[in-house]
Amino acid sequence: MAARPAAASGGFASLDRYFGVTERGSTIGTEVRGGITTFLVMSYIIVVNAVILSQAGVPFPAVVSATALMAALFTGAMALWANYPYAGAAGLGINAFVAFTLVKGAGLPWQAAMGVIFLEGIAIAILMAVGLRRALLEAVPLTLKVGIGAGIGAFIFAIGLFNGGLAVATGSPSAPIGLGNFATAPVIVTLAGLLITVALYARGVKGSLLLGIIGATVVAIAVNAANGGAVYKAQPGVAVVPSSLLAAPDFSTIGAGLNFTVFQTIGFAAALLAIFSVMLSDFFDTAGTVYSVAQEGGWLKKDGTIARVDRVFWVDSLGAAFGGLFGTSSNTTYIESGSGVAEGARTGLASLVTAFLFLLAIFLAPVVGVVPAHATAPALMLVGWFMFRPILDLNKAGDIDFATGFAVLLTVFVMPLTYSITNGIGAGFVAYAVLKALSGKSRDVSTAMWVATVAFVIYFAEPWLKQFIK
Repeated sequence: MAARPAAASGGFASLDRYFGVTERGSTIGTEVRGGITTFLVMSYIIVVNAVILSQAGVPFPAVVSATALMAALFTGAMALWANYPYAGAAGLGINAFVAFTLVKGAGLPWQAAMGVIFLEGIAIAILMAVGLRRALLEAVPLTLKVGIGAGIGAFIFAIGLFNGGLAVATGSPSAPIGLGNFATAPVIVTLAGLLITVALYARGVKGSLLLGIIGATVVAIAVNAANGGAVYKAQPGVAVVPSSLLAAPDFSTIGAGLNFTVFQTIGFAAALLAIFSVMLSDFFDTAGTVYSVAQEGGWLKKDGTIARVDRVFWVDSLGAAFGGLFGTSSNTTYIESGSGVAEGARTGLASLVTAFLFLLAIFLAPVVGVVPAHATAPALMLVGWFMFRPILDLNKAGDIDFATGFAVLLTVFVMPLTYSITNGIGAGFVAYAVLKALSGKSRDVSTAMWVATVAFVIYFAEPWLKQFIK
């Protein structure tokens, strides 16, 4: 039997007791390292969210400040109330929906678009209050949960590949994805970071993901300097030693989401469909993330349940609403939380560290902005592998009939290919329910699964339904 880590002493004893660090087989140092790793892997969102939302007219400096503040509040709540190493911030995908679909597409003012996000967050909170969110997660068969975890792992791996420039979109229908140009400076940064990370991990060095990110960032700064700053010239502040460490915060977007003119602007039915679509995406992205990280961290029980999962979902639900209120788009639990878990984090103490760093980032945005996506790409690729591993033992999870196997296949491939956790889960749910019914085994599908399947059919049919809604 492996030796349990020594309990913390002195000033750290209270932290140990509050978070149950020793009880969960971790140490204060491991939790701190995991929290730093999660922050570094997630910190890109501070600038990326501002880049996306600024295209909808939201003030860039204000989005930077509000994004960091909201991430700190969200992640701090996960730490102190849920006591899990989950972290969250403005969700990619939903922010693009706000900027390009609601504002540029439907012609909404950005404040009204944030009102849509606020309302979908309230809707999720209502579903949480009536117990639907937890009931649905527990109704999903264990085999599908394994498939969802593996699909998210594949998705995370794909994000790492594309962020690192190892894979690129070709624009050709016959071969839509190709290898990146390995002779370019950014890809060299990714390869150097990958080599550092896998070498450290293979030798069992603690903190390999964190050290890999730091090492790759140093390489990026050196490569950028050697090219006269041309490598990252389109991204101010990236891969350069910052001239200033501090930046004054701007909180002018807070309160913007209390704008409900969407119903007058695009019509009641169209507004409801927009709210429903965002809500469904938010709902299932989180469900998949929470399950996958729990599986990696070892707090997923044998019956497929998670202790205190209601607290996790409450934080996430309110994060969606407050993200709209703060003008940052919906805040959601990040799959990148798995990077800290991969470093050994098992408690909310890791999230408290992440939250503290996001709080500092409000004032230290120039420092946070130094880390390029190419430096975090290798860490994402390894996290993808960690989350994909359980599918190798899928047969141990139960009987794999055609309906189940095909649903798992769709889940695993649709997520990375469409860059959407929700699309993958939806494809898997619909395939599972329909194929079970066609094979005469409809009783295997719970009522909650049927409800989710109908919701996903509406979700996938949204482009067709829009033509009938004025």
